[in-house]
Amino acid sequence: MIIDTHLHPTNLVDEAWRHTGTPFNGERMIQLMDGPYMINGKPRRIDMGFIQPPPGNTGYRDGNRRGREGIRDYMAYIAELTQKYPDRFIGNFTYNPRWGPENGAAELEFHIKEYGFKMVKLHANMHGYRPDRALDWLRPAMKVCAKYNIVVLIHTGDGPYTIPTMFYPIIREFPMVNFIIGHFGIQTGGNYSFEAFWMAMDTPNVYCESGWCFQSRIVEFAKQLPRDKIVFGTDSPPNEPGMWLRELEVLCSAPPQGLGIDEDHLEDYLGNNIARLVGIEPTKPPKDLAEAELRLKSTYVQTAEAA
Repeated sequence: MIIDTHLHPTNLVDEAWRHTGTPFNGERMIQLMDGPYMINGKPRRIDMGFIQPPPGNTGYRDGNRRGREGIRDYMAYIAELTQKYPDRFIGNFTYNPRWGPENGAAELEFHIKEYGFKMVKLHANMHGYRPDRALDWLRPAMKVCAKYNIVVLIHTGDGPYTIPTMFYPIIREFPMVNFIIGHFGIQTGGNYSFEAFWMAMDTPNVYCESGWCFQSRIVEFAKQLPRDKIVFGTDSPPNEPGMWLRELEVLCSAPPQGLGIDEDHLEDYLGNNIARLVGIEPTKPPKDLAEAELRLKSTYVQTAEAA
């Protein structure tokens, strides 16, 4: 099973990225996930994905409701999609402490209980706070994560507030919570991939998301990181998933471009590692072309646009 930790479907054009075209809604996202994408000669799809709103749509704007109602509004479409396509989408709650830390924590718990959310997203740059200093803003949500075994995905890779090591205080305060360094520490403002690498090496509850990382660095890092420490994520849209799948597939090739790993090892990176973290049953990779094609047909969710 391939599981993407980082997807942003939306029913309106996001207000920060302002991608052109029509909104990249849930049905478009499923079509993108369906591919198929060729991996080691077999057609595969992204079977499941953690979905969250574009971060630019999670801040206050004139006309918004406030408090818990406002939070519930910006999470509404994601909650709707998790119920409409439960076999494809898993909820990822975007926590913006500027709506009130206790409000956010209460809504996180509501979304866990009501909709089965299994992840929470922190985006300190978009929401404007220093994660190493604003600990009182983060603690309420982290306590909920500890209570329900919720994984925390952290946007990282650009200043001033999303340099990976800035999250060390909250990571160390909550060793029972698993944290994923989003983008492997790479984004618009810099390359902090070595910070992310050493955090994952040195800290038991820290993992790295593959997307955005340079292919040659993935090889270098995978050679040393424990096998369970890399999870697959694409940040789609605007990204195209196939390029990030290929980045991991190349690890099956011989050095120096790859590491000569087998398909079971690759499957851990593609989905089984995150599956284990959130309580989903891991799966074996398809053993041959026929089984791969059967999986595409037997679990395909037909969307309105594809019908």
